[in-house]
Amino acid sequence: MDILKITEIQNGLHAAYIDGGVAANLAYKPGFVSNNPEEGKKVISSIEEELLRCEQFQISVAFITMGGVTPLLQTLKELEEKGIPGQILTTNYLNFSEPRALEKLNGLKNITLKMYDVEAAQQGFHTKGYIFKKEEIYRIILGSSNMTSAALTVNKEWNTKLISTENGEVSQEIVKEFKSLWDSEYALTYDEFYEVYQERYNIIKHQREIAKRDEIPSLEKYRLKPNSMQEQFIVNLRKILAAGEKRALLISATGTGKTYASAFAMRELGFKRVLFLLHRGQLARQTKKSYERVFDRKFSMGLVGAGYHEYDKDYIFATVQTLNRDKHLFQYQKNAFDCIILDEAHHSSADTYQKVMSYFEPKLFLGMTATPDKRDDNIEGRNIYELFNYQIAHEIRLQQAMEDQLLCPFHYFGISDFYSLDDNAIKSRNLAPQDFNRITCDERVNHIIEQANYFGYSGDRVKGLIFCSRIEETIRLSAKFNEKGFRTIALNGSASETEREEAFERLAMDEGETKNGKTPLDYIFSVEILNEGVDIVEVNQVIMLRPTQSPIVFIQQLGRGLRKAAGKEYVVILDFIGNYNNNFMIPVALSGDRTYNADTIRKYVISGNSTIPGTSTVHFDEISKDKIFKSIDKIRGMKSLIKESYITLKRRLGRVPLLYDFYENQEIDPLVIIKTYKTYYAFMEAMEKDKYRNELNEQEKLTLEYLSKTILSGVRPDELAILKQLLACDIIEFADFAKEYKQTYGYEIQLPQLQEAVQVLQGCFVSKESEYQKFCHIDILEADRSGRIRRLSSYAERLAHAQFYMQLEDIIKVGVARYKEKYLPGKKLDTPFVLYEKYSRKDVSLLMNCGKDLSSVMYGMKRIDEDVFIFITYHKEEAQDEKNYVEGKPDYADAFEDNLIFKWDSQIGKGPDSSYMQDVMGAVRKHLFVKKSDAEVNFYYMGQFDVVEARGAEKEDNHGRMQPITKVTMKMHHAVRDDLLRYLQSNIIA
Repeated sequence: MDILKITEIQNGLHAAYIDGGVAANLAYKPGFVSNNPEEGKKVISSIEEELLRCEQFQISVAFITMGGVTPLLQTLKELEEKGIPGQILTTNYLNFSEPRALEKLNGLKNITLKMYDVEAAQQGFHTKGYIFKKEEIYRIILGSSNMTSAALTVNKEWNTKLISTENGEVSQEIVKEFKSLWDSEYALTYDEFYEVYQERYNIIKHQREIAKRDEIPSLEKYRLKPNSMQEQFIVNLRKILAAGEKRALLISATGTGKTYASAFAMRELGFKRVLFLLHRGQLARQTKKSYERVFDRKFSMGLVGAGYHEYDKDYIFATVQTLNRDKHLFQYQKNAFDCIILDEAHHSSADTYQKVMSYFEPKLFLGMTATPDKRDDNIEGRNIYELFNYQIAHEIRLQQAMEDQLLCPFHYFGISDFYSLDDNAIKSRNLAPQDFNRITCDERVNHIIEQANYFGYSGDRVKGLIFCSRIEETIRLSAKFNEKGFRTIALNGSASETEREEAFERLAMDEGETKNGKTPLDYIFSVEILNEGVDIVEVNQVIMLRPTQSPIVFIQQLGRGLRKAAGKEYVVILDFIGNYNNNFMIPVALSGDRTYNADTIRKYVISGNSTIPGTSTVHFDEISKDKIFKSIDKIRGMKSLIKESYITLKRRLGRVPLLYDFYENQEIDPLVIIKTYKTYYAFMEAMEKDKYRNELNEQEKLTLEYLSKTILSGVRPDELAILKQLLACDIIEFADFAKEYKQTYGYEIQLPQLQEAVQVLQGCFVSKESEYQKFCHIDILEADRSGRIRRLSSYAERLAHAQFYMQLEDIIKVGVARYKEKYLPGKKLDTPFVLYEKYSRKDVSLLMNCGKDLSSVMYGMKRIDEDVFIFITYHKEEAQDEKNYVEGKPDYADAFEDNLIFKWDSQIGKGPDSSYMQDVMGAVRKHLFVKKSDAEVNFYYMGQFDVVEARGAEKEDNHGRMQPITKVTMKMHHAVRDDLLRYLQSNIIA
């Protein structure tokens, strides 16, 4: 047994059970395993981590369902490809385990599956254990989690992870117990148990279905009640009406129950006459049925459109195409309705809707939409927010809807699509024959079918939608699927209403069912007509064969499968990812994060599965991850994205937004705007043209530019606190300032720290003399040795200028908000840096009170007083001209061995006795900063480290000469977080 591993285990046990303050390698540390997505914890993540690092595994659980197996499929496939053997033991207890899940597991070549017969054994079987072995080390998770969706993601589950050598008594007992059960006469092989178990399971399932049908049908109305979104919506709508407003907008993710929300609202608000306007006859009929479930029979309901002319009913469900025609519209008086509801309200700026809205005079126009933001809404008269008087009755986006369990959970799999087109071909109107043949070739079709069959669906048969880039692609792929035995059609804009309804009905049908000679469909291929206004609740698989050009469209298409339905536990989303520039929009759409901050997007790719709400999961295969990382590294069209975000926010607010509005509404990150435009005022000039031109003088502009680049990021609050107080007073006394600072931020500020902040606000925090000459005359304040700060008169005059004051206050608000959200929660008194947050070299200069920006001379190593900083780029830039390394870059040997140990090579020419290495070794505090690649600007703060070993060695330089270097082994004070370590270590594939 390796003595180092034994030491690691001992350290892990000490940290876990004796002193939690001791640093220990997470790979060797026992722990508590539970579900807490708010903290990035899910049982499934722990199990996947162990599966991916083990050399063999054994699992013993009472219950296994498809909901528990499906999110593990990508990991299990990877293990199959590696030949990692696994044994899985389950039971027939309560006949709960799903045959399809057992069949799926048995189909994997590396897994042997057995079922323990509790009836024959006449004893219960409730084990929940996951055993993983690598070399001579066991990692074992024991507790309450079965292999079911809820147990692995959301239930309150308590599990313990044990770490042991193979000679440890506890691990030996657990493995012995598993072997005893596995070898028992009651543990049946798959061939022995499956057919009988499947038959029994189906009989019991059928009996339950019969029992359900015996219930009194009218109970449905008694059980129908509003969900959390609908309740809050009604409360807010009452307030809007009480304020005298006549228009309101409900923004709610697809599948969250907008129709029922409106029905409950109409009933509770006492509206007697209501018009519900839709754009398709099928939806009108579906909506009418929903309303009939909410209302009693004293209200009559009728249809207008699609062949119906039931004008005289209390509640009318009409298609806009019919009602906007005069002969139908003039059947009604202008005040005929108490409320008019407009479904898919983002289309309400269209002439057909506007004609209806202009004619009627109801007490309330209620718009409902999942996607209020459209690209053409900046055109006058097309702003949906403006059309509804900026009155948002309620808004619930995808993430919140998932947290509130309003939607069907999904399992998203990002799969590499190696037969995709490049961006130029995608944008081309006329596709070259060779490109079209490439995306419709047999190899790609086989790849799609193989993945669709492997990842499967929830329910008895697949009911899938497949989204393509082009109409001709849908037609060709549908034909090829049909040749391989599937039942599919291509459905596009030319399809009639009847053809669409027939297609949707066939997709929803059960296997073996026929209607009017029509049989079920497995898939519908389409480009865009299924994006909205389609209500096929039975959809259990969505396949995306096109690049993500817009998060809005992505969510629309994802949303087609998110409606809950009987017999549908989850929906499988398969996204085939090619080499597209816009791949960064996939994590943007899935996370709902619209800041377009590259660090935030990367973070979601590596940890989204742990943080996504509910039982949903997100997985990318390794090639897809790297494709997305590359896309993030070179996000293009940032000015266009900023402009789009600005227009969206301006429409929503009904005014020109400020930087803080972007932050508060979680639109594009203010730092992204400043990086592109230097100041927000310059951005406003660009967006609003002459409206803001020359409203500020040059000194005001310089002041805003300096503060935007220096303090807006909020890495520390000192300068922000000073500026905030100077907005209102001419003099700040240190004692008063320190008292308020402590109350606001929870820790004390010392006089030297305040004096450093004053120096920064005097324009000194720059890297070049030319910059100092540019900013030294911003003239904000002066201070004496006692810490008494005085606002300069010229600055007070500038503050009297409303536009300058507004811009300055905006910077302060954003900086303070960022600090309180990102840095304050993890702040420790002994260091200015927060573990795992990202910092630039400039930030390090600021937080270390260097007096100026030292980033231009802060390379791989920098000593500042008693602190030394090591900056590492984990994946180095490729060397040119067959050089061994790139000039100015550390050697390629830099890498984490595990969560605690980091190996670092000094610069070439710097041996152990060099002053360079003496700076490193002699520093009291040693800090490590790491970024994945040169595409990232900022570094993750990995924490402090100790040098375990520093030994001399040699390396060949670019001129072929051997030069001294120092090979350093570092031990981190804190074990590096697993998800961050995986991200840094993941390869970049060309």
